[in-house]
Amino acid sequence: MAGMATATRPPAPETPLEALVRRYDPTALFVPGGKARIRLEVTGRRSYDVLIRNRRASLRAPSSAEPDALLRADAATWAKLEHDVRAGMTAFRRGRLSVRRNLHLGVGFLAATSGNREPGRLEFSELRTECGELAMASGGTGRPLICLHGLGGTKASFLTTIADLAGDDFRVIALDIPGFGDSVKPIGAPYNAKWFARTVVAALDALELDRADLVGNSMGGRIAIETGFQYPDRVGKLVLLSPALAWLRDRPWAPLLRLVRPELGLLQPAPRGLVEQIVRRLIPGAQEGWTAAGVDDFLRSFLEPRGRAAFYAAARHIYLDEPDGERGFWKRLATLQAESLFVWGRQDSLVPIAFMRYVQEALPAAQHLELSCGHVPQLEAPRETHAAARRFLT
Repeated sequence: MAGMATATRPPAPETPLEALVRRYDPTALFVPGGKARIRLEVTGRRSYDVLIRNRRASLRAPSSAEPDALLRADAATWAKLEHDVRAGMTAFRRGRLSVRRNLHLGVGFLAATSGNREPGRLEFSELRTECGELAMASGGTGRPLICLHGLGGTKASFLTTIADLAGDDFRVIALDIPGFGDSVKPIGAPYNAKWFARTVVAALDALELDRADLVGNSMGGRIAIETGFQYPDRVGKLVLLSPALAWLRDRPWAPLLRLVRPELGLLQPAPRGLVEQIVRRLIPGAQEGWTAAGVDDFLRSFLEPRGRAAFYAAARHIYLDEPDGERGFWKRLATLQAESLFVWGRQDSLVPIAFMRYVQEALPAAQHLELSCGHVPQLEAPRETHAAARRFLT
């Protein structure tokens, strides 16, 4: 009828994925290269692409292009994340949320869409140091705690540590060590413990921290110990999770490795399909949870020539770490001043628990914890590992 107002249809309710993208905060996520494609998949339904360009995020239909990161969850989990992104870590641990290809972008996207603007929120950022740019994840406002990952790993191996410890008590800062993850990968760098220790101090300088506690897993544990050797005034306490230690048995390949240059990794062909097949065959559970995501992060670095050269150089120095003599590791270990907690995995095949006896002889004051896990306690036994770390540090 003329003159009557026509009824307007109410707008469609916002979907959980739209709500996440609308909340996107670029200050919480450093995007290498400035652009990324993150695919969000609702299990059994459909997928969407989030395009990040010029510090803006937009939700679109999926394209044929391969995404940089893939997040997959059922509709109920996405709905829960809309209201409580902190539930993402719980969902990931329980297998309800899958993050693949790039944990920095995947988990960083969740952090950037949480709506949290409070000090100490989870952030993925870039730290400019005198040794180059380092990628890092951080959370919390308390006592600084620097986390150093193992050979071939990234800061993502300490996401559980950030989730469990970050808060008023601790500011947890997980670094991508130079040569790995999204950090600088200088050609020709030594990639030995002494050089890595300098990069840790450079990070402390850039963070304007006079002193910090260090947590290190595997190679990261060896770096933490070396930082304690070289810079005792910059190091508080050490939490050493299955730390790489100088070999006590014969090293038959040592003479050859001293001659081989790791820079050959720059020239080595590394077809993704073949490398991925080998890695997933060697690592148990490589298709599930943290292990699958960790393999993705390893491949992302190793398939890049600079990352491959860094991996070979660091692995070479771990093998060649001199155990004996006045400057040998075990003699130096007795001089370590920092209070230390060693966490050992009874099923660890890379750093056997038998090493504990030698550490006890060299460092009688050190504390020790045995756990029923393998080489990565913070992922395999997070509750026990982080509870012990909290007790020791506080």
